[in-house]
Amino acid sequence: MNRLKGIPYGISDFNRLRNDNFYFVDKTIYLPLIERMPSYLSLTRPRRFGKSLFLSMMRTYYDLLQRDNFDRYFGDLWIGAHPTDQRNHYQVLYFDFSKAGCSVPGDGMMASFNEYSSLVINQFADDYASFYDPDFKSTVESISSAKAKLSYIELKAKAKGYPLYLIIDEYDNFTNVILSEHGQKMFHDLTHASGFYREYFKQYKGMFDRIFLMGVSPVTLDDLSSGYNIDWNISTDSRFNAMMGFSETEVREMFRYYQENDALPGDIEAMIAEMKPWYDNYCFARMSLGDDRVFNCDMTLYYLRSQFDFHRSPEEMVDKNIRTDYSKLKMLARIDHDSAHEGSRMSTIEEIATKGEILVNLHTSFPAERVADVDNFRSLLYYYGLLTMCGTRGDRLRMCIPNHCVREQYFGFLREYYQQAHPLDLSRLKDQIDDLAYDGVWKPFFESIACAYRENSSVRDGMEGERNLQGFLKAYLALASYYLVEPELEMNYGYCDFFLLPDKQRYRTLSTATSSNSNTLPALLPMRNLQCKPTKGIANFFNTAKIKWPDNWCRGRLFTGC
Repeated sequence: MNRLKGIPYGISDFNRLRNDNFYFVDKTIYLPLIERMPSYLSLTRPRRFGKSLFLSMMRTYYDLLQRDNFDRYFGDLWIGAHPTDQRNHYQVLYFDFSKAGCSVPGDGMMASFNEYSSLVINQFADDYASFYDPDFKSTVESISSAKAKLSYIELKAKAKGYPLYLIIDEYDNFTNVILSEHGQKMFHDLTHASGFYREYFKQYKGMFDRIFLMGVSPVTLDDLSSGYNIDWNISTDSRFNAMMGFSETEVREMFRYYQENDALPGDIEAMIAEMKPWYDNYCFARMSLGDDRVFNCDMTLYYLRSQFDFHRSPEEMVDKNIRTDYSKLKMLARIDHDSAHEGSRMSTIEEIATKGEILVNLHTSFPAERVADVDNFRSLLYYYGLLTMCGTRGDRLRMCIPNHCVREQYFGFLREYYQQAHPLDLSRLKDQIDDLAYDGVWKPFFESIACAYRENSSVRDGMEGERNLQGFLKAYLALASYYLVEPELEMNYGYCDFFLLPDKQRYRTLSTATSSNSNTLPALLPMRNLQCKPTKGIANFFNTAKIKWPDNWCRGRLFTGC
């Protein structure tokens, strides 16, 4: 009897995954397609989409040292039955630049990068020493400069006719951290003229037969382009749309495996229906807009882990490791260290949070000094997974918030931004939301928000009419897990500015007002108290509620539903 496969949550090492019997979502069908592309490739995807695991798999597939282990690692996978001529053909140099230290500015940064690169290159020399002269390893180790080590290896490999493959994971991490923490000048010094980072990439191009780079942002490659021209960026190629992430079919097959092995009770279709609003809906190619969307890998495995261990959904649909990712928004909001553009960036974030979408001229490359430009900033939000393709309008892409998981990141960021000017007691506010949800006592919550908005002059001063107000209210409404705060929805009566959608997947609704089940909402009392159709206007609603709001309160519709 075969041992049940483990759930590969947090595992990015392909060899470990296969050796220790973890479940593997087979993406090897993409390897022949990659080989048909130009020799130097780059691909960007948001974090937590399986990039590192895919590159680790590529490393094992192309490494000539793993030739005798091909059946062990790939025998039961798609590529095992369809091997290519390039399988186990290369000496592979593998970098993960997220491990290259970059916190110390100046010469210390260069030394840190050189130290990391030297360690990796020394390991390469050790691994492939038997292919070279007896002093090959010792000579490489004796050279202090990582760049000089590469030059020596290039000379020896070409003399013996050995093909070399370079794989770099997180190629942009080193420079993106520098850009966000140390500013544009230091970034420019590293990636232009004789900057050491640029010089490394110049050498890569001439040294390696094939190169594959993966990262999050295209900024670094654009600034390096004068010294290192990537022949092909496959990031928006529809053929690779589902190469990272999980398709719904792959999710269903994975869940079915565990159910067929008596490890996953329950209704798989109900589980997928619960997950889709939270983890699905990513699209990375204009030509794939009509295709099935892609799930976030890590979040899917997080959910499966809970169902596997406890036979129920996670208490929190957003993994705590993901909740910290809203720092990406903080980084992007201040990435150029220029407060002059902060207002426009905040306006963009508020528009996305309130409307749920925005129009974008997607730029596949742009220099660091132009990140504050409107379209470049919006493009970066897409590259970081904070927007995804959802349609077109003319020659522009409609970009939307992918799912509830990302929406929470927007609202969490906005709350922190608003709290800086006029902090609210979030614990008290959460109590009021509980009273709103369970008892229908809605007025104290809205009175607290009204008072806070009146006092938050810095927020109002920078607002663009209704949008700012919507963002403010939605950010605090999102503290409630009982409702999903939806963007402007079209109803029979027009559009509503706010729609609190009861999360019926996680909180059952009853006809009675009391229940011993903490995950049960008593009849959606606040919805009944409001009305079953949109109000005539937000201002009219709050006038009826006898809550004093600023005179410039927007006109629009508030909530709907019963």
